[in-house]
Amino acid sequence: MERLIPHPAKLLRCGLLFLLLGWLVAPAAGQEAKEKEKDPKKKSTNLLAKESSPYLLQHAHNPVNWHPWGEAAFAKAKKEGKLVFLSIGYSSCHWCHVMEKESFSNEAVAKLMNEWFVCIKVDREERPDVDQIYMTALNALGQRGGWPLSMWMTAEGKPIIGGTYWPPEDKEIEGEKVNGFKTIMKLVNDFHKNQPKDIEAQAEKLATATTQALAGLGRGINLTKVDRDLVKDTLSGMQEEFDKTHGGFGSAARMFKGTKFPTPPYLMLLLHEAGRDPKSSANEMLTVTLDHMARGGIYDHLGGGFHRYSTERTWTVPHFEKMLYDNAQLVEVYSKAFQTAKNPVYRRVVAETLDFIQREMTDKSGGFYSALDADSEEEEGRFYVWTPKELAAALSKEELALIEQVYGNDGNLNFEEKYIILRLRKPLAEVAKDMKLSEEDLEKRLAPARKKLFDIRAKRERPFLDTKVLTAWNGQMIAGYAAAGQVFENKGYLEQASKAANFILQTMRTKEGRLLRSYGARPGEKGEAKLNGYLDDYAFLVHGLLNLHDATKDQKWLDEAKAVTDKMVEHFQDKDRGGFFYTSHDHEKLFARGKDQYDGAQPGANSVAAKNFVRLWQKTGDDKYRAQAEKSLKNFALSMKTSPTGMTTMTEALSLYLTALEKAPKK
Repeated sequence: MERLIPHPAKLLRCGLLFLLLGWLVAPAAGQEAKEKEKDPKKKSTNLLAKESSPYLLQHAHNPVNWHPWGEAAFAKAKKEGKLVFLSIGYSSCHWCHVMEKESFSNEAVAKLMNEWFVCIKVDREERPDVDQIYMTALNALGQRGGWPLSMWMTAEGKPIIGGTYWPPEDKEIEGEKVNGFKTIMKLVNDFHKNQPKDIEAQAEKLATATTQALAGLGRGINLTKVDRDLVKDTLSGMQEEFDKTHGGFGSAARMFKGTKFPTPPYLMLLLHEAGRDPKSSANEMLTVTLDHMARGGIYDHLGGGFHRYSTERTWTVPHFEKMLYDNAQLVEVYSKAFQTAKNPVYRRVVAETLDFIQREMTDKSGGFYSALDADSEEEEGRFYVWTPKELAAALSKEELALIEQVYGNDGNLNFEEKYIILRLRKPLAEVAKDMKLSEEDLEKRLAPARKKLFDIRAKRERPFLDTKVLTAWNGQMIAGYAAAGQVFENKGYLEQASKAANFILQTMRTKEGRLLRSYGARPGEKGEAKLNGYLDDYAFLVHGLLNLHDATKDQKWLDEAKAVTDKMVEHFQDKDRGGFFYTSHDHEKLFARGKDQYDGAQPGANSVAAKNFVRLWQKTGDDKYRAQAEKSLKNFALSMKTSPTGMTTMTEALSLYLTALEKAPKK
């Protein structure tokens, strides 16, 4: 097979090298940004100023002549005979901010970008279809993905070469020269200028490879049995990845080094399997993970809510951004886990997380905002961390001693050698026992000190809030609120879930019953819904509506779930090969079209749709939903077999389906 290596090969090598080593030059980012900041009185304005995405608006005053994604930008590139430079990111992305400050705000860099390319900026949360295609193209080049995603492509949108973050200038790392963004741009421009036929050939090969990768379904699907063995294989795969000491999942061979994500899709499958068999390994994997995450620095012990992921094995040092979809899924997991475990920690985590969502992530309309940035004061995590001096100044000696005893600081620094991240050194119940107190009494003693710290923290410069309202993520938060309301018999949670559901159904749905993706406001204007909904918008919203029906028994929510599902089937189903496309049949035609079958930080939309079909069948008895569930499960059976831990939500749907079959009356 011919390798997809562009000519000259040096271009790919330097891009890949920066992908692997870019973090090594990161410490200089802040200083370089300060040196290159423009005079704010001379702000330029580009076409992004007309957009409503908070991320795009962050780039509206770059000297780069940014275009939003659309026909106009590609027509301009074609007319002027230029390549397109595509930059994809999102508002809470740390390295997106670094590249924006170092390169996109740099007049010299911007001049080259404007001269050589037509530049397009995309918010990956508004256009996940675009992100999916070009991230797949990057993977097809043999590179790992990440954001910002930087891609050069033809005027027809076919990818040529890309990478992630590059610093503006060349660097020397461990004695080896590594090219910077300005050098990379010159290489690409020279390549295009001097060898246009080669670049077109490269684009065709890479487009073909990307299309094949996104096709998703392999051959021989019907040869794979849809039975409990697939569930067992997935659990076995998860057991191999399980960190028995600290919970979570990763590579045992690497001693779980590197980042560790909460992986809610794993946890939801474990919940289901632990419910079927409390003595199974699923219960241990679930409880150890939930317990350790609740104790770690990944959880905000003052303000509630979970950060994006841990940068190391013990959950101590997080990447500090807070995403709606993480917290939504984890609220659902902890709520449902409480049903059987009755662990008061789970109740506290849910209550504090939903307090955070209500306080900081909820619009007055009832919709939920998307994300909180990791950075403030030009430092990652500065809003959340403490110096020993700050703690001593905020608290009395007695309160400081208590905080140190409970949160395990003892004056020791655990972040960047100058800050303290609060984390529980051991379960609160054990700390209380050591102090000869009840857990309730210890909580009462902690409350004043925690409030002092929370109030002081609230006066700091706040991380940037992305106020986009996304249908899919709101569906997940509706599901979380509904689950919490049902488990804890909390009417307030159910009212919040209902308010959000009504907002989405009334504001982000067309007269024809089609969902829209994003709600936001341009500067000085009223909010409006826009962009065609994607498969996850439909599937995740239905999941939330079904949870609301579980909790309230209100027929309205079941009827709405059926209506949204019917629209999804009508506009997304692949009638030839089965499964559902990520984009609707009348969506903008891109050079490739995917099916979103694998789980990531969020479950695959096809998997959630399959689970929804099973639940609708259980609730209505309508065999059309059973048939849809069965068809999806058969179509993705081979993927479950070959990549079991990559499709845990589909496996959960399969287990739910098999259980329903066992309980169904025999005909």
